[in-house]
Amino acid sequence: MAEAEIAQKEPYAVELVEGKKYAWCTCGRSTKQPFCDGTHSDGDMTPHVFTAEKSGTAYLCGCKRTDGQPFCDGTHSNL
Repeated sequence: MAEAEIAQKEPYAVELVEGKKYAWCTCGRSTKQPFCDGTHSDGDMTPHVFTAEKSGTAYLCGCKRTDGQPFCDGTHSNL
């Protein structure tokens, strides 16, 4: 599997709605970061689909290297 491109070296602060499904970009090439726009379709990566557990601000990974997909775990500070 190919390695994801780094979209940015900091998290994306986004407002999530409890119970809503989201597709977090794993390839790093989406033009709708941090969410998937289908750009990955020419490769072997797929988005990480998740349902928000609560409403409010969440910090989604921008470097695509987090161990806690889709949430930022600070990995970007080591890149």
